Amino acid sequence: MRDKPAGETRAADVLHRMRADIISCVLKPGAKLRFEGLRDMYAVSFSTLREALSRLVAEGLVVAEDQRGFVVAPVSIADLNDLTYVRVLVERECLGLAIKHGNDGWEADIIGSFHRMDRLQTRLGSNYYLSGEWGKLHGDFHFSLVAACGSPNLLEIRQKLFERAHRYRRMSSQFRPKWRAKDVEHKMIMDSVIARDTAKAQELIERHIRETTENVIKHAGHLFDAADEAPHTRSDHVAAE
Repeated sequence: MRDKPAGETRAADVLHRMRADIISCVLKPGAKLRFEGLRDMYAVSFSTLREALSRLVAEGLVVAEDQRGFVVAPVSIADLNDLTYVRVLVERECLGLAIKHGNDGWEADIIGSFHRMDRLQTRLGSNYYLSGEWGKLHGDFHFSLVAACGSPNLLEIRQKLFERAHRYRRMSSQFRPKWRAKDVEHKMIMDSVIARDTAKAQELIERHIRETTENVIKHAGHLFDAADEAPHTRSDHVAAE
C-alpha cells in the first residue's frame, strides 16, 4: 500500500489532536481559536490548521465566525437537550430495525464488542473513561448494537450524533459525584437486544442516553454559556425524568 504524503499525515494528526482537545475540554467551549496560538500549540503551518479547522466545523465542534475567525463550539443546555431529543429518536429506530433484521453474526459481534470493552474497563479501573482506547471500544459496542439496522443513511446520521455527544459524555464523567455502573447498564442493554426484546432494549438505551444528559445539567453547569438563561425549547422534556 502507498504511504500517505507527509503533509496529509500531519494534517490528519493535527485533526485528531484538536478533536481530542475539544472533546476533553482542553480547548474550552466558546474559546477563540487564534492561529498564532494554535500554530505554537500544535507545531504546524497555518494551511494545515485551516484544513483541520474546516473539518472540525463540518463535525460541529468548531464554529466559523464571519470575518472573526474560529471558536470552539459552545455548549448549552438548549443544545444538549435538543441533541438528546434527536439521539433518542434515531437510536430507538436504529435499534428496533437492527433487532428485526439482525442475524447470528450480528449477535456474535455485539457479544465480542462488549467483552473487549468490559475487559479493558476492568483493567483500567475507575478512570477508564479517560482512555482513548476505551472510548473507541465504547463507540464500537454501541455501533454493534445497531449495525444490522439496514439503513446506511440512518446509521450515518446516528454516528454523527453519537460523536457530537462525546463532549457531553466526557463532561458527565469528569463531574459525576458518584460512580456510575455503566458496565451493568451496557450488559442489560446487550442482553435485551440478544433476547430480541425490542421494547425493553429501546427503553434501556433511551434511559442510558438521558442519564448522561441529566448528570451534565446537574453537575457541569459551570461549563455552559449564558444562552441557557433563555426560555427552554420543545426538547427540554428529554432531560426531565
